[in-house]
Amino acid sequence: MTTEPIPRRKLHQEVLDRLIARIRAGEFPPGAQLPSERELMDAYGVGRPSIREALQQLERSGIIGISHGERARVLLPTAEGVVAQLTEPARFLLSVDPDALEHLKEARILLEAGVARLAAQRADAAGLALLRQRLDEHRAAGLDDFLSRDIAFHRQIAVMSGNPVFPAAVEAMLTLLGASHVTLVRAPGAERLTLEEHARICEAIADHDPDAAGRAMSDHLARADARYHGIMEG
Repeated sequence: MTTEPIPRRKLHQEVLDRLIARIRAGEFPPGAQLPSERELMDAYGVGRPSIREALQQLERSGIIGISHGERARVLLPTAEGVVAQLTEPARFLLSVDPDALEHLKEARILLEAGVARLAAQRADAAGLALLRQRLDEHRAAGLDDFLSRDIAFHRQIAVMSGNPVFPAAVEAMLTLLGASHVTLVRAPGAERLTLEEHARICEAIADHDPDAAGRAMSDHLARADARYHGIMEG
């Protein structure tokens, strides 16, 4: 039997839980304003600091927006906002766990290979035109903006999957992998090889060949990872 004492909860946490429950129940749909701080204080019988701390936590979570002089407003959640909430904790994890970078790169290969397969299945003429445009922009890029063009190419493939979660997840991963990405971009011959691999991915998607697209993406990322290890060991 567990004998540890039950911890006392802070008042702002109680307020937070009650507000979230009301939002989830649809009492305050996206776009609606919450009651004023005074109204919440009266409703819950707590002081202004507890109300403000609860509202600030809701704002940090992307659930509400707070503008000076106005009541807090419930926001419509987006995939970008949800993924952004995970970025800073993930950045901290990378700084303290030596294995986290390899775990992230492994997850990226599985994610982007699957995304490339979906893009090949769902690609339309407009999406393919944009993907080819991103590839052309990448070819024309100098060293300073080569990385940003690389991210734009990968993000366009994620957009073509038709699932709004994937572009946000891919961009977040690439941002977190920024340091290793820069190392690869600045390696001799890296630009040419990257562009050749991107061209193969683009053509597989244009051919609506999911197996080829997934394989081309997986090979591209695996070779990039191997090059990164070779550079670091060298």
